[in-house]
Amino acid sequence: MHRRMTVAEYLSGEETNRPQELAYGVLREPPTPTFEHQIVVGALYRRLDQHVRKHKLGRVVISPVDVILDFERHLVVQPDLLFVSTERESICRDRIWGAPDLTVEVLSQGNQRHDRIDKAKWYRQYGVREYWLVDLIARHIEVRDLTSDAVPRVFEGRAIVRSRVLPGLRLRPADLFDERSSPHA
Repeated sequence: MHRRMTVAEYLSGEETNRPQELAYGVLREPPTPTFEHQIVVGALYRRLDQHVRKHKLGRVVISPVDVILDFERHLVVQPDLLFVSTERESICRDRIWGAPDLTVEVLSQGNQRHDRIDKAKWYRQYGVREYWLVDLIARHIEVRDLTSDAVPRVFEGRAIVRSRVLPGLRLRPADLFDERSSPHA
């Protein structure tokens, strides 16, 4: 379902847990995520939140939460996870009013092009520092430094994900993907 609206109209609607985004005034409502997608999002959230709290780095938030990247141009996104540093917590109010330091998208069959191309472009344009793409099929995490033209780094298996935004993070992709197949993890 796609219809045109302003950010003000979007924000005045009823609260919902369904994924929604406003792409330059066009409402986008993709299907809800799969069970596997949500297991990986939850596992990643727990690990990132634990690290961020321990080191008092800021806030980690799980979707759905609106991120207003551009009020005037009607651009609102809902990344699967996001991190806002302590220094920038003023953008966290009823929604996130500006670019988070880190956004994370867990790729699904129907959203890969949108996440890899459209969202990557928006995140870079509006000042997100780092963007992670978690691939459920390839079982890896692609880390993009959006502050430079550096080649994306891909982490898989037992390799430790390196993040410029979350220094000292000890995260292995295998730990996330192993959780999705174990009901007791």
